[in-house]
Amino acid sequence: MLAQLGLASRREAEAWIRAGRLTVNGTPATLGLRVRLDDQVRLDGRPVRRHALQQRRIFMCHRSPGTTLGQPQEESAMASRLPTRAGRRFVAVSPMPRIDGGLELLTSDGELALKLQRAAHHLQCEFSVRVRGELNDAQREGVMSGVLDRGAALSIESCEAAGGEGANRWYTLIARGGSGKDVRQLFERQGALVSRVLRIRFGPLALPRLVARGQFRELTREETQMLIDAGADSQSSVR
Repeated sequence: MLAQLGLASRREAEAWIRAGRLTVNGTPATLGLRVRLDDQVRLDGRPVRRHALQQRRIFMCHRSPGTTLGQPQEESAMASRLPTRAGRRFVAVSPMPRIDGGLELLTSDGELALKLQRAAHHLQCEFSVRVRGELNDAQREGVMSGVLDRGAALSIESCEAAGGEGANRWYTLIARGGSGKDVRQLFERQGALVSRVLRIRFGPLALPRLVARGQFRELTREETQMLIDAGADSQSSVR
C-alpha cells in the first residue's frame, strides 16, 4: 500500500514497520499485515491518506539527452515538476541512459512500476539512432542479429535508414525487449560511432509531437489500461 502511494519503496516501508513507525487502527503494524480501505493507518502519528490508491497515474515524459529522471535514490527537475498529489517518489520504467533520451514513463505507484518493468523485457519498442556515416551491409546484418556483449540477443524486427544531415545518419530500430543501453551497444559492436539514441515508442505508446522536449503529460485511463494489457499479453505469449 505504501509503495502504491509512492511514499516509500518496499524495503523502506519494511524498515519503517520494524522501527514501529506505522500503526493500523492504533496498533503497531507488522510485516505482511493486510489493510482495508476503512483502516486507520498512521506514520509517525500522522494519518496516511489513501485517496490515490484508486488511481494508477503514469506520466509520459519527453526527456532531453543529458538530464535525469526520478530514480529511487535521486531527485530530478522533471520529477519535481509532476503533480504532488500523484506521489512523493517517482520511479522511471526502463529508463534510457542519461546520455540519451526520448520517451520515458514515470509513476509513483511502486507495484505498477515493477509490473511494467517486467513487461518492458517483452514489449516492442522503437528507437531513433544517430550514427556518424552510413552503415554498410555487414554492419546492418550485425545489428539485425541482435547479439550483445553479454551473449544475449535482442529480437530485432527492423533497422531502416531514416535520413540525416551532414555526416550524421539516423536509423529507426524496432526491437522487442530492448533497453536504450542495449540498443546503443548493439550499434557500437558493429563499429558505428553512436551520438544519440532516442526512444520514440514504448509498447503501444508513441511519443506525441505535441509533447516537446522537457515536457510531459499524464496518460489517460484508456492509455494506462492499454499499456498494462499489452504488458500482460506480451508476457503470457512468452510463456
